[in-house]
Amino acid sequence: MNFNTLPDIMIRNANMINEGQSKFCDVLIKNGRIAKIQSSISSINNAKEIEANGRWLLPGMIDDQVHFRDPGSPHKGCIASESAAATIGGITSYMDMPNTQPPTLDLDALQAKKTIASQTSIANYAFHFGVSADNL
Repeated sequence: MNFNTLPDIMIRNANMINEGQSKFCDVLIKNGRIAKIQSSISSINNAKEIEANGRWLLPGMIDDQVHFRDPGSPHKGCIASESAAATIGGITSYMDMPNTQPPTLDLDALQAKKTIASQTSIANYAFHFGVSADNL
């Protein structure tokens, strides 16, 4: 995904929760990434403004056990579609399980998944490595 085409977003008056602390702040997002966090940020031309009214702003969550079925069964869910769905729900990182076709039991299968993810995932990713009688 080309994040340079995303609009700038300004979140105002959010109650940011991070590392056991809570503080009210504005957050500027540029090119899909957090650019600035301050108690008050001047308006930015063309930035979409969201008034949080003290609502919580949480860091992205990590899902450490997903079953994306890619490669092998993309009709059930591929890395592109499932990472997009995850981010809509606040998941910014995931760890995919090894039960794909072929299973992720060797370095070639792991590299194949990494290649797919590097080209299609919109979230951070990692992969569990499977163990079988053949690779112990």
